[in-house]
Amino acid sequence: MFLWETIRLGLGNLRRHALRSILTCLGVILGVAAVIVVVSIGEGNKQSALRDIAALGATNIIVRSSKPPDTASTTQARTMLSRYGITYEDERRLGRAMAGVATVVPLKVVGSEISRGAFRTNSQCFGTLPLLAEVANLRVATGGRYLSDHDIESQAPVAVLGAEAARKLFPQRDAVGQDFRVDQQVLRVVGVLQAQGLSGGAGGALVGRDLNYDIHLPLSTAERQFGDVIQRRTSGSFMMEEVQLSEVYVTAATTDAVSQIAKRVERIIAVGHPDMSDVQTVVPWELLENARRAMLVWNVMLVAIAAISLLVGGIGIMNIMLASVTERTREIGIRRALGATRKHIILQFLVETGTLSTVGGLLGIALGISASVGLGAIVPIIQKWQMFRGVFGGGFALEPIVTGWSIAVSFAVAAIVGLVFGMYPAIVASRKDPVVALRHD
Repeated sequence: MFLWETIRLGLGNLRRHALRSILTCLGVILGVAAVIVVVSIGEGNKQSALRDIAALGATNIIVRSSKPPDTASTTQARTMLSRYGITYEDERRLGRAMAGVATVVPLKVVGSEISRGAFRTNSQCFGTLPLLAEVANLRVATGGRYLSDHDIESQAPVAVLGAEAARKLFPQRDAVGQDFRVDQQVLRVVGVLQAQGLSGGAGGALVGRDLNYDIHLPLSTAERQFGDVIQRRTSGSFMMEEVQLSEVYVTAATTDAVSQIAKRVERIIAVGHPDMSDVQTVVPWELLENARRAMLVWNVMLVAIAAISLLVGGIGIMNIMLASVTERTREIGIRRALGATRKHIILQFLVETGTLSTVGGLLGIALGISASVGLGAIVPIIQKWQMFRGVFGGGFALEPIVTGWSIAVSFAVAAIVGLVFGMYPAIVASRKDPVVALRHD
């Protein structure tokens, strides 16, 4: 009964000073909300980055042809021919070495001008094999298909368009079944790939282009109709590049084997390219692991910064309660005179600080979740405003993900902070001499 009365007195005092109570727990509210919002933004960015990297295939090793700055040889005053990159011999060597342990899928860049009537697109055309769809996690939109073995055998003049390439070439109609040109060659669209996130995602950045603009056609068709030389015209001059294969996907059976196979791939490629100046190797699995570690460190740092708000909130609670002890000295003396022990006094003040921190934590959770969800909805709208178009980059995106652990941890820390910072004022109050306290004005 006496315990219940002590709790009732503590809660009653908070009600009598409602405004002061709200201001006291404001630091806790903002601290908890800050932790939840910061973690949700960090988690959203992490998942987005990991998803985009994983889209390249966690078991893939991507070998890319890369033009070195010193490979061009001038054949005319304003005409250049560059030979570099992966050769068919490199691809055959990889195939022999990886037989039974990995899948090898080549890609060959062809063409320079892609059009349909008056419509143009800055896309890249790749000759490849049907296996690429499985290796690179490609998905074809409803109503179409990917390349088939029959297309390879018959050297069919067909193509599969990336989502943005289809939108550019066929803005007002379904692309499947329609014709377009790559240089002077006419190809028929048999499928359109599903969009691969904003600007091709992080995967696009890793391979150096927006994957949504890619166009795929059978490798046999690319070899027969286009050859190895690509002409690029710019400002009255033109450049010719001879690249046999632009990329090769090597796919391991499991992620555990990726690192070992990646080292083998580099050794095999180094046979034909000792200095590796015109070839690059991208290993999404290693990038995935590095991204996870980097994001973990980033999240810890952000939470530590946000937790300072909780510390400030706890200091605010302690300051207010110390002032309350002085203000209620006579009340404490009366209670002690009527039989209340030091434990009862401590409990009364802990009830008040515990209530402040608990209520502040709950309100902070509500505010943090609302702010996280609101940011995800509001930022895309703000990006469209004329005054903010120069503030956000074209690839900027915000996808907050509220995590259960951030809610639990922030609330637990808020409750502990309230109790810890409330303990000292409670002890100070309990140690007051009843006689001295009763004579206090």
